[in-house]
Formats: sequence, C-alpha cells, structure tokens
Amino acid sequence: MNTTQSPVLQLSDVALSYGQGTDTNPVLTDVNLSVRDGEFVAIVGFSGAGKTTLISILAGLQPPDRGAALFRDREITGPSPERGVVFQSYSLMPWLSVRGNIALAVDSVATGLSASERNKRVNDYINLVGLEHAAGRKPAELSGGMRQRVAVARALALKPEVLLLDEPLSALDALTRARLQDELADISRHSKSTIVLITNDVDEALLLADRVIAMTPGPSATLGRAFDVTLQKPRDRGAMNSDPEFIRLRATITRYLLSLNEQHNNEPGAGETPLPNIVPINVAQALDKSAVQRWATPYITELPASADNAEGIADHKATKDDRYLQFSQTGKTYPTPDGPLTVVKDFELSVSKGEFVTLIGHSGCGKSTVLSMAAGLNPISSGGIVLDGKHITDAGPDRAVVFQAPSLMPWLTASENVLLGVERVFPNASAGERRDTVEHYLERVGLADAMHRKASALSNGMQQRVGIARAFALSPKLLLLDEPFGMLDSLTRWELQDVLMEVWSQTELTAICVTHDVDEAILLADRVVMMSNGPQARVGNIMSVQLPRPRTRDNLLAHPDYYAYREELLDFLEAYEGGANPSEDVLRSIAKKRASSMTSPKPLAVDPQESVA
Repeated sequence: MNTTQSPVLQLSDVALSYGQGTDTNPVLTDVNLSVRDGEFVAIVGFSGAGKTTLISILAGLQPPDRGAALFRDREITGPSPERGVVFQSYSLMPWLSVRGNIALAVDSVATGLSASERNKRVNDYINLVGLEHAAGRKPAELSGGMRQRVAVARALALKPEVLLLDEPLSALDALTRARLQDELADISRHSKSTIVLITNDVDEALLLADRVIAMTPGPSATLGRAFDVTLQKPRDRGAMNSDPEFIRLRATITRYLLSLNEQHNNEPGAGETPLPNIVPINVAQALDKSAVQRWATPYITELPASADNAEGIADHKATKDDRYLQFSQTGKTYPTPDGPLTVVKDFELSVSKGEFVTLIGHSGCGKSTVLSMAAGLNPISSGGIVLDGKHITDAGPDRAVVFQAPSLMPWLTASENVLLGVERVFPNASAGERRDTVEHYLERVGLADAMHRKASALSNGMQQRVGIARAFALSPKLLLLDEPFGMLDSLTRWELQDVLMEVWSQTELTAICVTHDVDEAILLADRVVMMSNGPQARVGNIMSVQLPRPRTRDNLLAHPDYYAYREELLDFLEAYEGGANPSEDVLRSIAKKRASSMTSPKPLAVDPQESVA
C-alpha cells in the first residue's frame, strides 16, 4: 500500500453541534481522520458518541459546523455514488423485490450501459451476497440478515470508491452476524475498496480492519487512540482466539475503551439507602416467622451485628440444594399446519440454589423457550420444571424476568416503574419500606440521579438498568434474563454486566441468563449450558466455569484459562453451525481440548452434569 498518496478521505478539526443557544448539544469536537486508498478502518465507539453523525459527514449527508471534510482533496458538499453508505436500518423499498432494490441503484449510476449489461451487474451483486435464491422476494419476506445483505449489495452495486458502514450488523443474531462479517472480509479482499466501518464490537473490528480507532464518549466526542492490526488476512475467528497478537490487541483495546468509559462516567455506587427487612408475600404466607427471617437475611446488605443474623446466614448457605431448580425431560411442542413441531425435547438440567447459569446456542435452538417455560409464561408440553419443591404451572412473583426490551411504562418515572412490582410483592410493608427498597436497587444500578425521570426520557441502557433494579427488588427465588443486553452497544453492555454481577453477588439469587455472546456467557456464569440446534433441541455440553469471583472483564482478559473457556464455546458453536448435528465423540473432544489446555494448577473438578447429554 502506497502511504505517500493523498488520503482518499480526510477530516480536519471537524466539529458539529445540534440545537441553538442554551439548548446546544455538542456532538463532535476536533475530529481528525485520514484514510488511505484501499484501507479498511474500523471505528469503535460508545453509544451516543456521534458515530452516525461522523458517517453522515463522510457521506455528505450532514455538513460540519467547523473544519474540513475532504474526498480526494475535494470538499464534500453532498451525497455521491463515489461513497456508498449502509446504515444499521435497512432502508429498502418495501414494494420492490431484492432484484428491484439493487436494480434501482444500478440504473441510477449506470445510465451508459445497455439493459443487458445493467442486468448482469445486478445479478453479479445478488450472487456476491448469496441471495440468488431470494432475488424475487420483497423485504417483508426476508430475515433481518437477508435484508442487510440487500443493503450491502445495493451499496456495492454503485461501485463506490469508499464504502461507509454504520453498525450494519449490530441488530443481527450472532450466526448471521458472523456470516456477514465473512462476506464483508471477502468483499474487502476482492474489490480492494476503501471501507470505513462503525462498530461497537472489538472482535468484529479485529476480524476485518487494518486499523482500529477508538472514539471517546459524548458529548463533544472525538477520535482517540488508533491501533494497527497486523494479523494476516484472511482471518479465521476460531484460529485468532489462540493467536498471541490477537489476544494482546484485544486486551489492549478493551482496556483502553474501559479506561475512557471510567473517565467519563461515575462508577455505580453502593448507595446510601439501606434495604428494609421485608419479605415477599408468597414467602410470608408459606413460612413461619423464624423461617421468614432466615429467608430474608441473604437479601439484606446492611445488617446489625447479632448472633441471630449470623445464624440465619449460615443456615441459608447450609441449606443450598443442588436440585433447587430442576428441569426433568422438559419439552415444548407447537401445533403447525404441517403437524406438531417440537422445539425443545427432553431438556434435563439441575440448578443449585444461588447458582448463575447461562444458556448459549444458535438462533432457533430454544433458549428463550426454555426460559419462558421456567417463567410460567409458556405452557410446558412434556416433562416438568420444579422450583424449590413446587411445580411451575404459571407465572408468579417468585420468578422475575428481564427481557431484551426494557418493557417499562413510558409515562412513569424509573422509581414508579420499580414501585409497581414492589407494591404487588410487598403489600404488608409500609410506604417508607417500599420506597427504600425501590431507591436501594435504583442506587445499586447507578440511577440515583435519574430515578425521578420518566422512562421515555431515559436511554436504552438506562431503561435496562431500571428493568434489572425492578427484578432484584422483587426478591424472587429465580431471576430469568432473556438476552437482557442484546439491544445495547458492547460498551454499555460491559457496564451493565458489571452492574448485574455486583448486585447478584450481594443477593445470591438463583439465575439463568440466555445469551448469544460467548464472553458474556463466561463472565456471568458458574456453568454454561450449550444447547444443540433445533428443532428438538436439548442440552449439548455443560461447561463449569472455575474462574475466581468477583469477576471483571479486565481480570478475565488477564486470566490464563479465559481463552481456553472461550475456545470451547466457539468450537461448540462452530460444530453446530449451519444446522449441523455433531456426534457425541465430537462434543466430547471439544470439552477435552479445553480441559487439556487449562493452565490452572488446581485440578479440574468433575461436574456430574458436565458431559455430553
């Protein structure tokens, strides 16, 4: 690559604000960027840092207030087919087919070509993104991943000199995202286009880019440190996991981003509101006074020093049951026009009291179905689920659920949303005790200053904090989390994972979390349950995570066994990729590979369930 040439894209001291006067919101300040011809640059940034604004300036959709935006030394004054753009939302013409959407782009720039030549170009780009089988379908008939492929093909059909990608894969499931990452890598390698990718995923940036640039948090965001990625292309995500340079770069970039976030935000504090000694109604009705006191004790973070309390805590820990939650031949079947469809079959799992379990697997493997049956929101078709000696037949306050979407009442404040549940579960508590419970958990999740703001005025990350606070405030026996951070950018997700771990470590709730994120699964769990593909999904492997608690992302990156755990999950997901059904021998070999690569001097404990189901 000739680095003496003028940059194809250049920003010099670019700044932009929205609003006027006292309502001015500075978005970007002193942004400087130089992109070489044929270079693949990934910009990793925080939610609300102005990443989309940056792409809009490069695309000519938004002029800067100050500074210069140049394309091949010429000022960018508006949109141009020289710079193709793919946004996070698909923006397809819903009345046109796949072919029609791509042809619209080709016809707009290839007016000098014959109809047959334009048709050939359309076909070439349909084939490039693997949509020849769906060329006649309209967007409503396509999956999210297929629609994003159309958007990429449409942008490439313009034959742009620069391709600008604004988090094009962030809303997709892990498998679809991986496939499109591979396609982008192939496009970059074969077309030699200059590409600027906005992403919140460090792994994605390292898989694709020649250079990774960190963006500082907003407001007044700017570009921070740049990292050259010298890993040989094409890059294999499985092989990279054991590459020392990838491990070093990944840790360096992650720590740098975490340090930027720490400088910008106050860490969630411990809170000053003590948690009242109150008991949920379902427990109070079932237990006598002394048993209630013992049950309540683990949920109290500020206890007077007394022998009774000490005895209560000891009693609680001594009575932990390794079959506190039991899935026994649990299955779910749905009626369809073609006959019964069994999504989950013979799901077997025992969960100890106070244990944190994560479920991972490809889309459609029944993870959320298992969770919804445990919540009592989805009838069980076969087998059963027992929680603390009681069969689950319907929903109840002894189980709290946090969904991917926050599910708040937008006209209520954060505290009022949490109070709705607290009033239902603690009807015998005083108004002051209920208020203290609400404030305690909102403080725990870092919302002390925002608890009286309406939910509609909160960011997605803040709304999800309210959902987490509400779940813990119910003092449930079982906490169920269905991809609770799946809609958030990676950096917000890291922060909320830390919040979740902090509050969970104090309450010792039994918890199950559905996730598609390998790193999240390891960070949170005592055990990771890997599910086979659906239909008739079941438990594949179970991996015990013997990393010390409390865990932080920085500590995990430094632990010698972390990448061994990570490699097992990646190998497992790869074995099931594309609907495959690997043999038990293959699954055993994956587990043995991880066990043999562990560097910890402590021998690997044998979990009776840590095997191929």
